[in-house]
Amino acid sequence: AGENFEEGSEPALGLLSGYKPLPPSSDITYGIADEDIPESFDSRVQWPDCDTIKEIGNKGCCRSDWAISATGVISDRICIASMGTQQVEVSAQDVIACIGFRVGGCGGGQPSSVFNYYIETGVVTGGQVDRHKGCQPWSIFGGAMCNLTINTPRCQRECKTAYGYNLTYTQDKHFGSKTYGVSVGNVQKEIMTNGPVSATFALYEDFYLYKSGVYQHVTGKYVGGHAVKLIGWGVDNGVDYWLVANSWYTDFGEQGFFRIKRGNDECGFERGFDAVTPKLE
Repeated sequence: AGENFEEGSEPALGLLSGYKPLPPSSDITYGIADEDIPESFDSRVQWPDCDTIKEIGNKGCCRSDWAISATGVISDRICIASMGTQQVEVSAQDVIACIGFRVGGCGGGQPSSVFNYYIETGVVTGGQVDRHKGCQPWSIFGGAMCNLTINTPRCQRECKTAYGYNLTYTQDKHFGSKTYGVSVGNVQKEIMTNGPVSATFALYEDFYLYKSGVYQHVTGKYVGGHAVKLIGWGVDNGVDYWLVANSWYTDFGEQGFFRIKRGNDECGFERGFDAVTPKLE
């Protein structure tokens, strides 16, 4: 079991108020019958060679859950669509800095804006702060328990060369081809077919106390909207749940992941999901 947060140290949230997932696409079909949906599914197990599915971001002192969840979805889907031949971590920092001025940057944003940017402009690579990987690795300071909001980093259309990365910013771009919404009725088929999706929910004070098990809201005030990455589902002692990757580093919850009750729209979790299709090289 992971840590919970001491009073006053809770992470600040980054989903802009009033955010609504994209409308479900009418032209997406799945070759999976309802009765073929398994009782449990974990993207980490289904695609074991795709390391990014197992990654947990650390937002630091930036309200960047919207960017970390969406870039995580992109990275996972590049690997899945390429059958593991392209292992790419796209840069949450590039997204925050270069579209942040449109949507709020370290003050908050929207997952769908990341997917649109990925399609229209492209996103460069960049790993976690401790690995110095890619064109623009994460460099925003602060631990998972930082509840400050720092200034949005300046958009720098160049790669960091200090660690031997030798592609230019333009050469390093990765692009998407299509973004679309997914209904709760189709999200299991979507994940089984194409990989994790972006999810959002209403966060209440008792979520900060979560350590393990299946979360259900019981007490505490509404804090704000939160964006995460949905990677699967299952059943625990008769309770259906969604399996979710958070962005508060591995100290939180179940090594950075959490489970939330499924089937009752817990905290608005089931009101819709966002997905994107990568354009492979």
